[in-house]
Amino acid sequence: MGALDYQPHYTYSDYAEWEGNWELYEGFPIAMSPAPMINHQMIAYAIAGELRQNIKDKCKKCAVFGEADYKVADDTIVRPDVVLTCNETGTAYLTKAPEVIFEIISKSTAKNDENYKFDLYEKEKVKYYCIVYPDDLKVKIFKLDGKNYTKEGDFFKETYTFEESSCKASIDFSEVFEKFN
Repeated sequence: MGALDYQPHYTYSDYAEWEGNWELYEGFPIAMSPAPMINHQMIAYAIAGELRQNIKDKCKKCAVFGEADYKVADDTIVRPDVVLTCNETGTAYLTKAPEVIFEIISKSTAKNDENYKFDLYEKEKVKYYCIVYPDDLKVKIFKLDGKNYTKEGDFFKETYTFEESSCKASIDFSEVFEKFN
């Protein structure tokens, strides 16, 4: 076996030492730079704010995070843009599948978000996976139906309620995309 045939297999202990923004897909490092575009960050902030506001008074066991590490396995760590998680006990990272995950598409992450993460979140039984397309001001929502995701629809200005979440959280996409219309 030559030097080119060797591919290191990294784990969380390696990942925790790295500088910069990374994800780890089954032991393979994925660079998350450059930093997300301003529109990407504004949309993530709006989504997190809408969800937090919606669950604030009715659900103390759930929380909304932006860019929290989700440790799926020792060699798989992802950093979703926004998550709604309930009954989480981890401190350094999320330890169980969030109930709702939002990923905001950019040119550099689209294939990973639409393919690898779609399959990963489905396998990990994330109840809802929401893919945000900032150029189109659109969100595709997928709901776990048994073992597989089914598409709930494309949302632009509608309100959607995550009925299967512990808090039955809702989000108003007209509020999320307000600054962009």
